[in-house]
Amino acid sequence: MSQEILKKVAESSLKSEVPQFAIGDTVDVHCLILEGQKSRTQIFSGVVIARSGSGVKETFTVRRIVAGEGVERKFPIHSPKISKVEVKRSSEVRRAKLYFLRDRTGKAVRLRERRDAAEKA
Repeated sequence: MSQEILKKVAESSLKSEVPQFAIGDTVDVHCLILEGQKSRTQIFSGVVIARSGSGVKETFTVRRIVAGEGVERKFPIHSPKISKVEVKRSSEVRRAKLYFLRDRTGKAVRLRERRDAAEKA
């Protein structure tokens, strides 16, 4: 019985439109930030280096460089605090997790752009 209740709760919290992006894409994640009584949207932009989980528990990790320091943030895909995920650039990658980017700096962090995405733009 408790399993059925958990499934119903999980289904109700799933987003109807899941954002379409892949590993290696440069994205802008629009997050809802609550400051006291006010709320605003903050954009976190970077490269998607990992995607894990399934269903309600699915998350993705975005990495960017701020003042020469690497910053990573994990976002739940179905969170109501994520208003949208915009894909700015698609890159060609050969692996599911891009953790090797953590050790790289400068030009070595760049990824090759996907050809079909470049032709559409």
